Amino acid sequence: MMADLLRVEGIGKTLGGRRILNDCALSVNRGDLKVLIGPSGAGKSTLLQCINCLIPPDEGEIWLDGERLDRTNSAELCAFRAHVGMIFQDFNLFDHLPAGENVAIALRRVRGFSRAQARERALTELARVGLVDRAHLYPAQLSGGQRQRVAIARALAMDPRVILLDEPTSALDPELVGEVLSVIQELARGGMTMIMATHQVEFARVLATEILFMEHGVIIERGAPEALLAEGRASRTRDFCARLAEFRIND
Repeated sequence: MMADLLRVEGIGKTLGGRRILNDCALSVNRGDLKVLIGPSGAGKSTLLQCINCLIPPDEGEIWLDGERLDRTNSAELCAFRAHVGMIFQDFNLFDHLPAGENVAIALRRVRGFSRAQARERALTELARVGLVDRAHLYPAQLSGGQRQRVAIARALAMDPRVILLDEPTSALDPELVGEVLSVIQELARGGMTMIMATHQVEFARVLATEILFMEHGVIIERGAPEALLAEGRASRTRDFCARLAEFRIND
């Protein structure tokens, strides 16, 4: 039996004296799109950052391709992060660099690409997200949706095995959400392995291989979208998603 591509077990985290995560576990196979859903403050962002070790978990273990991560080994941790890309809510681009250089810089500094090689790969990935003609523009000259697509191109350039997406559309105006979801949809259909925190319920319904519902730092429900969101199904996930839809109708 093939091992999970990524597996986390028993992840716990306390911040500022408050328990943020408690005994969180999930596994991801190649090509999966796992979606984290839940109210604000449920711990979704913290869980993603603990998986990437941007926030070191207090407890728990992480495996990638069957190899347990030693979080105390800085070289191993750096290699792990190169394989597990992260997309943030607020893009995290370098404001002083144009889009092409935002994508190219890690290729030179982490992967040892020459300037010409990094530039060529950056343009390839920008073309993949529909922005090759914006490579010369700075983040301030781009829309929010374009900035998020640059961030996705930057992650893709590192050839990650898994991409973690933390509410990638939450900072966008409603009319810009679709262009980012379209890119993520193409990645999913192309077999990219992803874990995504989002409130985009219809997107999750169509594309997620599994939905995980979080509340108070705990994953309380998990299952295929057609099961958790089925008409007439009594589930915490369905109740939450119905309230989200009602809020958007009344907004």
